[in-house]
Amino acid sequence: MNAHRPRKRFGQHFLSDPGVIDAIVRAIDPQPGDTIVEIGPGHGAITEPLARKAGVLHCVELDRDLAAALRHRFAASDKVAIHEADALSFDFCALGDSLRIVGNLPYNISTPLLFHLIDSRDCISDMHFMLQKEVVDRMSAAPGSKAYGRLGIMLGCHLSVESLFDVGPQCFDPPPAVTSAVVRLAPLGSDRPAIDDEKLLGRLVAAAFSQRRKTVRNALKTLLDESELRSLGIDPGQRPETLPILDYVNAANYVSRRDGDSG
Repeated sequence: MNAHRPRKRFGQHFLSDPGVIDAIVRAIDPQPGDTIVEIGPGHGAITEPLARKAGVLHCVELDRDLAAALRHRFAASDKVAIHEADALSFDFCALGDSLRIVGNLPYNISTPLLFHLIDSRDCISDMHFMLQKEVVDRMSAAPGSKAYGRLGIMLGCHLSVESLFDVGPQCFDPPPAVTSAVVRLAPLGSDRPAIDDEKLLGRLVAAAFSQRRKTVRNALKTLLDESELRSLGIDPGQRPETLPILDYVNAANYVSRRDGDSG
């Protein structure tokens, strides 16, 4: 039995189902030459099998009690390093190149953590995460679907997103109030669209989805007029949720260059 009580402030829900643990490890498919970084290992449900198969395993754990327990558990292993740290500010690239990042992420930090990891994409090979199913649905949604929006567009500019399988609340201790899902993410590399101004792109996408029932013409009227939209190959009468990611990137780049030229 684990004596540690889950802490609400850390959003702790510990994975306990052996079948799901096995499925996650098989999806990751750790190899002897891999450097794997596990975020929020908790009681070590997938830490143990990852440590057996990977070349090197780094664990980033914010909870000092859990970090101490993990240090004791893996004290005899020269393959496992425990970092008592906040993943939101952790320097992942300091651990090496071609990192494979995994974790059962607390729901309350999942979105900011994903954007922090995007900043480290040059040293990341792939990522496998357990997240709230609703978040995974938004991350992987295609244009035209109800779940497609700001999160999927901003992540999709940098990452490929593949939803793997759902995980029910009963697989955790304590059970969360929602269904979870496992997702695979990989940096796009040379396929990544060129973005002139990331913050401007974020502002444009936020404006587009501020009121989903608006047309592109109305949603983006403070940034682009109708003739500019048409010049970009965008029908001003379309809904924002129907535009592919590249249309948003092209629109933001146009605004960046237009305003830069006129400034």
